[in-house]
Amino acid sequence: MLAEIIAVGSELLTPFRQDTNSLFLTEQLNGLGVTVTFKTIVGDRRAHLVQAVSIALGRTDIVCVMGGLGPTEDDLTREAVGEALGVRVRRNGDLLAALYKRFAERRSSMPGNNSKQADVIDGAEVLPNANGTAPGQWLDIVVGKHRKLVILLPGPPSELKPLFIAECLPRLKTALPPRHIARRVLKMAMLPESEVDARLAPIYTRFNDVETTILAHVGEVQLHLQCAKTILEVAQARVQELASRVEEEMEDDIFSSNGESLEQIVLYYLEIRGATVALAESCTGGMVAQRLTSVAGSSRSFLGGAVVYSDALKTEFADVPEELIEEKGAVSREVAEALAHGIRRRTQATLGVGITGIAGPTGGSDTKPVGLVYIALDDGKEISVCEKNFRGDRERVRWLATQQALDMIRRKFM
Repeated sequence: MLAEIIAVGSELLTPFRQDTNSLFLTEQLNGLGVTVTFKTIVGDRRAHLVQAVSIALGRTDIVCVMGGLGPTEDDLTREAVGEALGVRVRRNGDLLAALYKRFAERRSSMPGNNSKQADVIDGAEVLPNANGTAPGQWLDIVVGKHRKLVILLPGPPSELKPLFIAECLPRLKTALPPRHIARRVLKMAMLPESEVDARLAPIYTRFNDVETTILAHVGEVQLHLQCAKTILEVAQARVQELASRVEEEMEDDIFSSNGESLEQIVLYYLEIRGATVALAESCTGGMVAQRLTSVAGSSRSFLGGAVVYSDALKTEFADVPEELIEEKGAVSREVAEALAHGIRRRTQATLGVGITGIAGPTGGSDTKPVGLVYIALDDGKEISVCEKNFRGDRERVRWLATQQALDMIRRKFM
């Protein structure tokens, strides 16, 4: 079963308002085994809305139209859906009476334009709206030779969500065949998207019944697997089979197979090994510490650290020799090593991490360009250093440095 969600409202086509209802509806539909294949935003123009609904009816089984059910001239959803279906829209006397009663109970007169909220598409079932004046509408119809479900929902989330749960979910459970969706998200750090796809495409393309999506984030590639079957266990088995083959190929490059963040995984490994970590951060300005401490319970493994932005604090807090900074420069392999060693010794942590670099946009040179970062890891026996030349703006360079540092800690325990 395929669905399309249509959000109606010219305000959603501006930079000031965002459609969030579709996220809720997608979650609810997925829970019923329905795949949302299209999301459309349409302004308050009847011709455009008629076209959008007509297209949706031709390519999906369920069409959810959100918004445009109010009393104003630009609320055109009822009329547009009726036109797209080739049926009339009629004023419902019972709904109209209920509207007058609602306003009377509030001791106010009902404006004439509110009457249009009593208009119902021929063949539609009215969905009561306990939180507003605009009822929803449900149509179970045949278009051509295919059964279609068309659902009209009010736009305000405070009305849409309870109405959908109370009125639509029970109807959908009755109308739809049993269908279940299984999902898995596998995450990899510091790998190019193209490399991941080159290695995995020969594997996932053999699984035609598992939808595979590769998403690239800064310093992270995510592989989303999804399979819909009439039996949940069958869907889960197919996803698990593909995930297992992906894990065989990528091995330690995968840091999470259940959606966890990199910082969560790092802290998990530290805790099960009974290890601790401390940080001496320069160009990242405490960002690694912030990521670790955003995870509840991080104090069991993260001891703390220092933001050693100035050369003086590199010496004072991490015991980096002044002469080393003068000779090699603050951004150098040697200073990164000294930062990691000094902070580990000062805190008696299992691991010490030192980060120094040039985040930009200024401060670079021909020999040490913007984006040059050194990340060192001291485990008390040896010090490993990673040299990177990251591209992008200041925030991207800093984020990539934190991602690299966390991945180095993770791989230490692999």
